Amino acid sequence: MSDTPQTAPQAPTLGEAFFYWLKLGFISFGGPMGQIAMMHTDLVEKKRWISEHRFLHALNFCMILPGPEAIQLAIYISWLMHGVTGAVMAGVLFFMPAFLLLSVLAGVYLAWGDVPLMQGLFYGIKPAVVAIVLFAAWRIGSKALKNSVLWGIAAAAFVAIFVFDVGFPWIVLAAALLGVIGGKFMPDKFKGGGGHGASDKQYGAAVIDDHTPTPAHAKFSWAKLGITVAAFIGIWAVAMLMLGGNQALSEMGMFFTKAAFLTIGGAYAVLPYVYQGGVEQFGWLTGAQMMDGLALGETTPGPLIMVVTWVGYLGGVAKTVIANPIAAGFAGAAVATFFTFLPSFLFILVVGPVVESSRNDLKFTAPLTGVTAAVVGVIMNLAVFFAWHTFFPKATGATPFVAPFEWFAVVVAIGAFVALWKYKVDVMKVIGVCAVLGLSYTLAMGAM
Repeated sequence: MSDTPQTAPQAPTLGEAFFYWLKLGFISFGGPMGQIAMMHTDLVEKKRWISEHRFLHALNFCMILPGPEAIQLAIYISWLMHGVTGAVMAGVLFFMPAFLLLSVLAGVYLAWGDVPLMQGLFYGIKPAVVAIVLFAAWRIGSKALKNSVLWGIAAAAFVAIFVFDVGFPWIVLAAALLGVIGGKFMPDKFKGGGGHGASDKQYGAAVIDDHTPTPAHAKFSWAKLGITVAAFIGIWAVAMLMLGGNQALSEMGMFFTKAAFLTIGGAYAVLPYVYQGGVEQFGWLTGAQMMDGLALGETTPGPLIMVVTWVGYLGGVAKTVIANPIAAGFAGAAVATFFTFLPSFLFILVVGPVVESSRNDLKFTAPLTGVTAAVVGVIMNLAVFFAWHTFFPKATGATPFVAPFEWFAVVVAIGAFVALWKYKVDVMKVIGVCAVLGLSYTLAMGAM
C-alpha cells in the first residue's frame, strides 16, 4: 500500500506561480544543473505541480535546444501551466535578478576593481556550488538510470567529455542516436527512463500528471505556429530598429542573436563563442575582464549564460554607447541580455506543442531517454570540473594539483552535500551558511 498522496494538489494560481519563479530567480545558484535540481525538488517532489515523467520529458527536449537549458525548462513548465503569460513571466523572473545584480557588480568592478566582501562571500559559495551540482547528478541519475544500458550511456558520456574533451552537442547527438537504435531493438530499456518508467509515483499525484491531457493552449496547430513565428520576427525586428542609430548596440544585437541560435549545449558551449566575439572581434572587454565576469557568473544566481550581461555592460562602457557611463553600461547589458534570451521563448512556444504531442510515442521518447542518461554523465563532469578549480584554484592542465590546496573549501563542500543529501536542508539556507562561512574564514585569514 503506497503512502504517497493519491490526490493532486490544487493547481497554482498565476500569482502563486509568480512568487515561486521570482524566488527561484534570486536563489538559482549552481549553474544549469543546480537550477534544474532545485526545480525538480520544488516542482516534482514538494509542490507536485508536475510529475517526474513530464518533468524529464521537458528536460530532455530543452537539453537538445540551442541556448540555456535551465531557463528553457522553467519557460516550458510555466507555459504548460499558464500559457504564454506564464512562459514570459517565468523566463523574465528567472534572469531578471541576475541581470540587475551583474549590472551593478559590473559598475562596481569598473569603478573600484575589487570587492573583498564579495570575494569572501564567493569563497564560501563556490564549494556549495560543487555540492549542489554533485547532488543534482545523484538526484537525476537515481531517477533516470533505471538499467545497465542507461548507466553505460552515462558513463560513456562522462569519459567522452572528461577524458577526450568531446563537445557536448556531439555527446547529445550520439546519445539520441543510441536512443533511436535502442528504442527499436531494446524498447523496454528506453521506455520512460528505462523499463520501469521514469515516473513511479513516489511523490504522489501531480497537477500535471503522467496522463493529464495536454491543455488546449499547448496543442499544436499550423496557424498558431505561423502566428508565433511572425510575432517573434516582428519583436526582433522592432528591437533592432530601435538600435539602428547606434552601431555598437546594433552589433551587439546581431552578435547575441547569432550566439543564441548557433550554439547547442547551454552556456558552456556558447562561452567560447562569446569570448571570441567580445574580446577578439569587437573589443568590448579584455580577456582578464571576461574571466572575472565568468567567475561572478558562476557564483551569482541565474543561468551561467548571464555572463552576457557582464559582457554587454563592459562593452557599452568601452564603446561609449551613451555619454553617461552608467547608462551606457545598462544599455549594453540590456541589449546583450534581451537578444540572448528572446530565442529561448521562441523555441518553447513554437516547438513545445510538438513535444507535448510526442510524449507517449516511443520513436520520440527513446532518443530523449538516451539524452537524459548522457546528461547525468555530463553533470558529473561539471561537478568534477568545479571541484578541481575550487579545491586547486591555481591548477592547469599541465599542473592539475598545484598548490595551494583549499582544505577549507573541501570541508565546506562535504558539509553542504551532507546537508542537502542526508538532512534535506533547503538550498537557499545551504548557500547562505556557506557564504557566511567563506566570509568569516577570509576575514580571519586576512587578520592573521
